[in-house]
Amino acid sequence: MYHDDNNNIQPQYSSSNKRDSVARRICRAEVIIPILLFTTILLAGFMAMGESLKTASYLRYSTVTGYFLQDEESTDPTKFDYVSTNFGLINRTYDSDINDFDATQWQRFERQVRALNRHAAPGTQYKVLFMGRHGEGFHNVAESWYGTEAWDCYWSLLDGNETTSWSDARLTPVGQTQAQTANQAWRTQLKNQIPFPESFYVSPLNRCLQTAFITFDGLVEPFRPVVKELLRETIGIHTCDRRSSKSAISAEYPAYKIEPGFSENDELWDAELRESDSAQDARLKKFLDDVFVHDDSQFVSFTAHSGAITSVLQVVGHRQFGLQTGGVIPVLVKAERVAGEEPERKIEPPTRKPECKGDPLKAGGSIRMLLN
Repeated sequence: MYHDDNNNIQPQYSSSNKRDSVARRICRAEVIIPILLFTTILLAGFMAMGESLKTASYLRYSTVTGYFLQDEESTDPTKFDYVSTNFGLINRTYDSDINDFDATQWQRFERQVRALNRHAAPGTQYKVLFMGRHGEGFHNVAESWYGTEAWDCYWSLLDGNETTSWSDARLTPVGQTQAQTANQAWRTQLKNQIPFPESFYVSPLNRCLQTAFITFDGLVEPFRPVVKELLRETIGIHTCDRRSSKSAISAEYPAYKIEPGFSENDELWDAELRESDSAQDARLKKFLDDVFVHDDSQFVSFTAHSGAITSVLQVVGHRQFGLQTGGVIPVLVKAERVAGEEPERKIEPPTRKPECKGDPLKAGGSIRMLLN
C-alpha cells in the first residue's frame, strides 16, 4: 500500500501482477481476433453465395417460325433454292404492318423484327441470323471422288494427293461461282430493301474467309468481318479443318478483324481425335452467347460450315435443314435470359478415325478430281 498525492491509501501492484494483467489482455485479443476474422470470412462467403444465386442466369434460344420457308416441314432442303425464293421469306402480313402499301415484304419484315425488340420483355431479344455455307472446297470434291468411307478413314488425314491440296481447303472454281451467286442474290434482294447485316462473323478456315469476301464484295465498304475461332467446322483429324496461322490469315485478309485471344497457331485441332456432335453443339452455343451478349445488332451474318450451321440450328431449336455448298438460310431467333444455372449438357467424348473396310488406295469415282 502507498499514499497518493492527496494522502489517500492506494493498493500497490508488483511488477509480476502487471505482467499477468497484460498477458491476460493479450490472450483475450489472441482469441477474439481469430473469431472475428472467421466470422467475417463466413459472412462474406454467405453474401457471395447469395449474390451468386441471385445473379446466376443463362440464355435460352428458340426459333420464331412462320417467317421463312425453311421453317416449314413441307420445304425439302435438297430441292430448295434460296435465290429464287427471296431467301425463303414468306409473303404474309405482320402485327406491325401499317397502311404503307408501297413497302416491300422485306421492309415490313424489318419493321416487325424491330417492333419485336422494342416490345420485348426485359432480358429478351431477337436477331435475324443470315447463315451462309462456304462454296465448294477441294476437300468436298475429294470426298466425292474417294467416297465418304475412304475419305474418313484415310484420305482426310492427308494434306492432299498428287494433284490437289485440301489442308485448310480453298474454294474450287465452282465454289467461287457459288459465292458469286450469293453476291448477286444479295444485290437482288437489296433492291427489294432486304435489311442488310449490321455485323459479320466468319470462320477462320480459308474456304469461309474466301466465301465471305466474294459474297459481300462491293456491297459494303470496308468489309471487315470478325474472324471467330468458335465458328469453325468440326475440329480434329481432317486436315481440311485445320486452320492456317493467325499471321497467314492476316496477310491474306488484312481488312478482317481477328477476335482478341486468337492464337497464332491452331491449338484446337487434334490429329488423333475428332470433336463429337454434342461437343460441337456446346461450342456453337458458346459462340451464340458471345454474339447475343456483346453485339446489339438485330441482323447478323455468319459465314460458316455445314457442321457449324447444323449445330446452330440445333441450339436454336430449328428443324434440320442441310445446306448445299454456297447455300444461305435466314433464321429469326429469340433469346431469353433465364434465372438459375444452365441445364447441364451431356457431352460425348471425341472419336478416333474409323478403320478402313477396304483398300482406300483403290477408291475413286470421278475424273473431275484429277482436273482440279
